[in-house]
Amino acid sequence: MEDHQKILLSGSSGFLGHHLMLSLRVAGHHVVRLLRNQQEDGVYWNPSHGFAKREDFEGFDAVIHLAGAGIAQERWTKDRKDQIFLSRCRDTWLLSQVLSRLHHPPKAVMCASAVGYYGDRGDEELTEESSQGKGFLADLCGKWEKATETIENQGVRVVHLRLGMVLSAKGGVLKKMLPLFRWGLGGRLGPGTQWMSWIGIDDFLAALYHCLMREEIRGPVNLVAPAPLTQAKWASILAKKLKRPAVCHLPSWLLKAIGGEMAKETILASQRALPAKLLKTGYAFRHPDLETALDYTLEGNSVP
Repeated sequence: MEDHQKILLSGSSGFLGHHLMLSLRVAGHHVVRLLRNQQEDGVYWNPSHGFAKREDFEGFDAVIHLAGAGIAQERWTKDRKDQIFLSRCRDTWLLSQVLSRLHHPPKAVMCASAVGYYGDRGDEELTEESSQGKGFLADLCGKWEKATETIENQGVRVVHLRLGMVLSAKGGVLKKMLPLFRWGLGGRLGPGTQWMSWIGIDDFLAALYHCLMREEIRGPVNLVAPAPLTQAKWASILAKKLKRPAVCHLPSWLLKAIGGEMAKETILASQRALPAKLLKTGYAFRHPDLETALDYTLEGNSVP
C-alpha cells in the first residue's frame, strides 16, 4: 500500500473510530468521514433509506467500516436484534454494493467483526481457521462478513477485523468496569472459567494499521492479544492492579435474568481466540499480556 492514502472511515464518532481517525491523520493519511449527518464535513449516506451517492465514494485508496449499533449495550429484544442486524449487515451490504460499482474501487476494504463469530467454545483455542459457532451473535458475525462478498468478487482485498474486548481506561468496557473494581465490587461473573479475548487500544490501533499496510493480509483477522485469560483470572489481575479485592460473584442465573440472551452470548460465552494471522505476518505486540496492558492504560498513557 502507498505510504500516504486517502481513507474513508465510518464510525468516526465512536470511541475506537475517533482515535483511529486521529492516529491515521498523525501517520500522514487523508481521512474522510462517512457520515449520516449532512450538516457535517464528510461523505453523506443514509443506509436506512438505501441512499449513497456513488460519485462521492470515488477516489479512495482504502475504506474502513467500523460503524454499527452496540452489540452488548442492552438486552436483546426482538427490536434490538433487528437494529443490530440492520446496522451491521444491511449497512455493510449497501457499502459493498456501492464500492463494487465504482470506476476506481479502493484497493482495500476493512470491516469490523467480532470474536463472537466463534460462539461459546469452552477451552478450545480459536484461530482464523476455526469454524463458525452457533447463536445469534455467531450468526450475525457470519452474515456481517458475508455482506462484503460483492466487493470481494471484484478482486478487492477485504479484511474482517474480528475484535475482542478493546481495553482503555478512557472508553469502552474497561472504563465502565473501573468504578466497580475501585469500590471493591469486582470479581467472578458466572463460572469465571469462560475465556476472555482482549486487546489494548494501542495494539488495536497498531494492529489495524498493520493489516491496512500489509497487502498479503486478507479475510478474517483476530484482533486480540496473544494471552487470553479466563474471566476470573482477568478480574483478579485488574483488582490487584487497583489494590482492591475481587471477591464479588454474580451467578450465571442472575446475569441471565438481567441480560437474557445478550448476557449468555457475551458475558458468559467463552472465546479463547488467538492472533495467528497477526503473528504470522510479523506483528509485534506492544502489550502482549494483561498486566503490561493495564499498567499502560491505568497510568494514563492510553490515547486521550
